Amino acid sequence: MDKNTITGFILIFGILLVWNMTMKPDVDKQLQEQQHIQDSIAQAEKQPTETQAPVAPPTAPTPGEPDSSNLANEQMQLQFKYGAFAPAATGEEQESVLENDKMRIVFSNKGGRIKEVLLKDYSKITFDSSHQEHKLPLKLLEDEKNRFEYLLPVKGAAVGKVKTQDLFFETTKNGNSITFRANAGQGRYFEQVYTLNDSYEMDYSIGFENLGQVLDTPDGTVELKWLDYPDRIEWNYTYEQRYSTVYFKETDEDYDYCSCVQADKEELNSKPIDWMAHSNQFFASILMSDGRPFKGGEFEVEVFNKDELKNSPDLKIFKTSLQVPADNGTFAMQMYLGPKDYKILSEYGREIKYIVPFGRSIIGTANRWVIRPLFNFLSSFIGSKGIVILVLTLIVKLVLYPLTYKMLHSQAKMAALKPRLASLKERFKDDQTQAQMESMKLYREFGVNPLGGCMPIALQMPVWFALYRFFPASIEFRQEPFLWATDLSSYDIFYWLPWEIPFYGQHVSLFTLLWVITTLIYTYYNMQQMEMGNMGGANAKMMKYMQFAMPVFFLFFFNNFASGLTCYLVFSNTFNIAQTLITKNILIDHDKIKADLEAYKKKPKKKKKGGFQARMEEAMKQQKAIAAQREAAKKKKK
Repeated sequence: MDKNTITGFILIFGILLVWNMTMKPDVDKQLQEQQHIQDSIAQAEKQPTETQAPVAPPTAPTPGEPDSSNLANEQMQLQFKYGAFAPAATGEEQESVLENDKMRIVFSNKGGRIKEVLLKDYSKITFDSSHQEHKLPLKLLEDEKNRFEYLLPVKGAAVGKVKTQDLFFETTKNGNSITFRANAGQGRYFEQVYTLNDSYEMDYSIGFENLGQVLDTPDGTVELKWLDYPDRIEWNYTYEQRYSTVYFKETDEDYDYCSCVQADKEELNSKPIDWMAHSNQFFASILMSDGRPFKGGEFEVEVFNKDELKNSPDLKIFKTSLQVPADNGTFAMQMYLGPKDYKILSEYGREIKYIVPFGRSIIGTANRWVIRPLFNFLSSFIGSKGIVILVLTLIVKLVLYPLTYKMLHSQAKMAALKPRLASLKERFKDDQTQAQMESMKLYREFGVNPLGGCMPIALQMPVWFALYRFFPASIEFRQEPFLWATDLSSYDIFYWLPWEIPFYGQHVSLFTLLWVITTLIYTYYNMQQMEMGNMGGANAKMMKYMQFAMPVFFLFFFNNFASGLTCYLVFSNTFNIAQTLITKNILIDHDKIKADLEAYKKKPKKKKKGGFQARMEEAMKQQKAIAAQREAAKKKKK
């Protein structure tokens, strides 16, 4: 590593740090937006009663009137408020259940909606104040603040649009199917039908029976409002928040999603929508059109700041508005309520599998078509996911070993020239630019490429970036234990600290710590073998400090990362050290390298500069010329 390399590492770390800071949500802006939205909602709720009430509702009866008058007044008030749906405005909430081998769904007749979904094959792990682990049932859509309702534009209703979650539906259960009907009198009703299939899928449809004269729908649609407060399911909830958002797909277009790290809103008014999903890190609630698309939609995500998230059971707030066709009597849909299993979601087509956030472009392609199939193949005969990671690391190292050998062989050549480089350093100690130019000439004279060791590192970078996205997105690693780690999709907890350290956390990730230690060992070994370049003493010391400081910086950066990734990095470093020691001390003949260098120097040849070296030398010459001009200008002024 030379001065430019160290500068590059500093810039990379600076970019990561700036990215981490700038991608944090603007808390003040979000609070202002939330307050603005709440004020707008409050104003909208007040407006119908202030502007649309054509007639004042009946007053309460005077003392002494019979009870029938009270009942009549109540009925008149309901008729005034809900119009034709007044018969469905009163009732008693009751629950119904549909169940299969994978899940248990609880419905409420108030709103005809899902009240909670229990996933039988999964659990939720929490920690109490003493850091004791507790396993709880895993439920989706259970928050009491949730709303899943249709806004029915009922003619003559004082509220304007009747919200179905305020209505009581008549319930009929037949096998694995439940029908909810909101009575509008005279054989008219709004209907919702849920039919539970195998696995995590459910057929869902709505119907409008004889409501043509009741509803005012000039565009042939009714609005579906879905307000969802997803719970914190994973113990690393800050990581879970980063991978949770609302996905959607416009018909004949690629899928898209709202921002994962800051408040965001996407409007697709009057555009056909194929499906949408409220997505946690590993679980999702998906609503798909079946046949005809939705006629438009708006999708919004509200993000809690760090303090709000820490003190709230909720992860984010998801808001979806869909324009549902109501001009054909019925509208068919499908629901998926379950894990973000890539294999299951792939069977639906329609790009639904992309809600598993493996990434886009080259990274996503590598995860979907190389890394994931390889992991599945290895997992088919290896039970431990940690051993699978170990074998994967070994495979990567074996595939790249020819390039690694070339890198180490190039380093051995440079080590053989170390005494000559040291002599140049001493000779031109007052002129670093000239020393670097002479070093480049020396490399060319002996046929050594100083950048010959970069290729293996460059080829490993895409693997690192792909695994960075792979482990926290793959449900196969969720709650999979290995050694002291209990969940390879989240950070490992080796020790709880008595207090929280800023930018680090309250836990010690041992995999991260081991990765940093092995990186320091590997760095120290390489520094003993390599020439530090032709820099002055102060610059050489700075470069040494930076090589040791970078891993320490990453100790803070990776402490909250998925332990599957840091486990891979530990294995990778261990193999690197083993490969380096075995190759340099056993496989490489250093005496032969010295002889080859001398033979290359004596061999008759054209002195042809390589493209990169020529540009480097030219740049150095220009730099030296500029420095000389500056020095001459200073002397002239004196």
